[in-house]
Amino acid sequence: MYGADGAGDDEPLFRPYAVTGGRSEPRYHLAMETLISSMSIPDDEMALLTPEQEAIMQLCRSFRSVAEISALLRVPLGVARVLVADMSDEGLVRLHQPRLSQGQPDLNMLERVLSGLRRL
Repeated sequence: MYGADGAGDDEPLFRPYAVTGGRSEPRYHLAMETLISSMSIPDDEMALLTPEQEAIMQLCRSFRSVAEISALLRVPLGVARVLVADMSDEGLVRLHQPRLSQGQPDLNMLERVLSGLRRL
C-alpha cells in the first residue's frame, strides 16, 4: 500500500510482515485464485478496521482473487493470504474457494481471474 498522493511511491505505508505478526502463511490453505468478497458491516465497525483491512474491504466490493489483492495492495502474496484468512475468521470477508470436478479447474472461475488480471 503506497501513498495515494503519489509521494513516497518507493516507500510502503507499513512493513508488510509487521501487519501479520511475522506470519507468511495463513492458518489454512488459501489458493491464490480464491475469490474474495467483502461482507456488509456497520459504519461504526468499519471505523475499527486497520488501514489494510479497510483497503481489502473496499477492493472486495466486487469479487477479487487473493492474487489481485496482493498486486493491488503491493504486498507479497503470503501477506495478502494471511490478511484475507484473518479477515475471513473475523467474518469480514467471504471466501469463494474454487471447486474442482474430476480434477479439472472451473473454466468460468479461470476466465474471471484472467479477466481481473488483464484489468491490472
